[in-house]
Amino acid sequence: MPDWGMQNRLSRIIKPKSGHCVMLAVDHGYFGNVPGQLKCFGDLNPLFEHADALMLTRGMLRSCVSPDSDIPIVLRVSAGASMLKELSNEEINVTIEDCIRLNVSAITCSIFVGSEFEKQSLLNLSKLVNWGQEYGIPSLAVTAVGREMVRDYRYLGMASRMAAEMGASFVKTYYCEDFENVTSICPVPIVIAGGKKTPEREALQMARNAIDAGAVGVDMGRNIFQSDKPIGMIKAVRAIVHDGASVDEAFEIYENGPVGL
Repeated sequence: MPDWGMQNRLSRIIKPKSGHCVMLAVDHGYFGNVPGQLKCFGDLNPLFEHADALMLTRGMLRSCVSPDSDIPIVLRVSAGASMLKELSNEEINVTIEDCIRLNVSAITCSIFVGSEFEKQSLLNLSKLVNWGQEYGIPSLAVTAVGREMVRDYRYLGMASRMAAEMGASFVKTYYCEDFENVTSICPVPIVIAGGKKTPEREALQMARNAIDAGAVGVDMGRNIFQSDKPIGMIKAVRAIVHDGASVDEAFEIYENGPVGL
C-alpha cells in the first residue's frame, strides 16, 4: 500500500472527485523539437489554470513557471540524444534531490520498448520507481514508440503492462483501436498522449473514446497549444474528461473559446 505522501501527490494529479485528469504536455523541447511545434513557453501560461498537472523539464519549470503557482508538476527527468539521433539513447539527468527541491508531484521518463536502447530505458524507469518508493513520489512511465513498432493494442498493451510490472505508478501511452485491450491488462492508471496536431473534433473524439475505453485522462500538448482557440480546446477536453461531455458538447465549448492566447 503506497504511503500517505505517494497517495497525496498522485491525488493532486488524478483528481479523486472524478477519478480523471487533464495534463498539459509541454516537454517537447527537451529532445530538439521540429521548428514551429512549440510557441514561446511564456505564451502558454494562460492555459495552466485549466490543467490538472503540467508535464515539463526542470529548465522550463525554473525559468517560465511562477513559483506561486499551485499546479502539480510532472517532471521529465530523462535526456539524451536529439531527434536527429537515436532518441532511445537516454539517461536520467536530474537528481532526486533536485526533484524534491522543486516540490514535484511526479517524476517521468520514457521507455522505448523495441528500440535499440530498450534495456537502458527500462533501467531508467526502475531508478525512478526506486526513488519514488524511497521519497513518496509517483513515477510516470511514457511508452515511446520505436520506429519499427506498430501502434496497435498488442504493442501498446505490452509496453504499458511492462511499465506497470516495473513498478510505475501510472502510464502514458498512445490511443489505438481496441484500446480496452490495453487498459484491461494494465493494473495502474493510464493517460493517453495527445500526439501530433489533428483537427479539433478528431482530438476530442480520441479523448472521448479513450475515457470510454478505461483511460483516466489525457496528456495533451500540440492539440491544445497549436489550436486556433487553445483556451476553448483545453476547456473542451476538460468537459469530456471530468464532466462526461459528448464530442458535440465539447466541440461547442471549443468553438466558443477566444482566438489565440
